[in-house]
Amino acid sequence: MTAVTLTARALLLDMDGTLVNSDAVVERCWRAWAERHGLDVADVLRVVHGRQGYATMAALLPDRPMAVNHAENAEMLARETADTEGVVPVEGAPEFLAALADGPHALVTSADAALARARMDAAALPMPEVRITAECVSASKPDPEGFLKGAAELGFAPADCVVFEDSEAGIAAGFAAGMRVVGVGPRAEAFGPTAYAPTLEAVRVLREADGTFTLRVG
Repeated sequence: MTAVTLTARALLLDMDGTLVNSDAVVERCWRAWAERHGLDVADVLRVVHGRQGYATMAALLPDRPMAVNHAENAEMLARETADTEGVVPVEGAPEFLAALADGPHALVTSADAALARARMDAAALPMPEVRITAECVSASKPDPEGFLKGAAELGFAPADCVVFEDSEAGIAAGFAAGMRVVGVGPRAEAFGPTAYAPTLEAVRVLREADGTFTLRVG
């Protein structure tokens, strides 16, 4: 994609794959889960990113009771929270978040609060004051609920917000919320975001006098 300039009054930020590179942990935990259930690891890893764990399990094991998925998801979250080996910031994330520090922005993640804190701390990134985590929503991405709640919490209309996402489910959720989407990282470009950045190093943030963000992407 060529460079794109966007303006926004508020930014909504996914965490895994967007701010934090947690692929090593995700792949360790989900590889073990796939092997335990006799599933092809590659098939599992293709769909795991961006969703809450119970939703991934439901997609892969559609005949299994949802209560079992929720129970296994709780176990998975505990394992992922305890395992921070290899969790690092996405390139450019510290500078990107520093540029947003005085402006309206929120974290909108499929992680629960404990996992979000563990990964942001492991990556040495500041936690946004406004956070929409798994406990805050009734439906996982690609449902737009999380992004709509983030916009409402910040006090802005969806059309005034730009989402930063890395996954197919997350990008779909941003569009479903009526927002523009900046795709970040190697997974994102294939899913048609409004603008694409290989890493956050490719995003320049300006805060205008009226508080509006001007984003130069690419």
